[in-house]
Amino acid sequence: QVQLVESGGGLVQAGDSLRLSCAASGRAVSSYAMGWFRQAPGKERESVATISGGGGITHYEDSVKGRFTISRDNAKNTVYLQMSSLKPEDTAVYYCAADSLMLRLYSSVADYWGQGAQVTVSS
Repeated sequence: QVQLVESGGGLVQAGDSLRLSCAASGRAVSSYAMGWFRQAPGKERESVATISGGGGITHYEDSVKGRFTISRDNAKNTVYLQMSSLKPEDTAVYYCAADSLMLRLYSSVADYWGQGAQVTVSS
């Protein structure tokens, strides 16, 4: 079992930066691919960024490329999402997830999910 807890969400203005953290406990997350997802009101949950277990492979949703960076520190069992140049359309609940198969994360499927962190970007 893996428990995931997100932190770092909040209310920011358009153009600001914010860093989300996802702390994992239970099994070591180095063997899991990790991902960040978001769900805006009235919309389906979508994949934002994913990273392989070793951190060498990353994938981003088109709308966040060049603005968001996913990284991980396996020694700290933590995954990060650095968000910059935030836009009002980035407003959503952001979820961290872990799965043994990175391909599953591309389809928003994962074995383990965090509880979510609200990010609100005002215009």
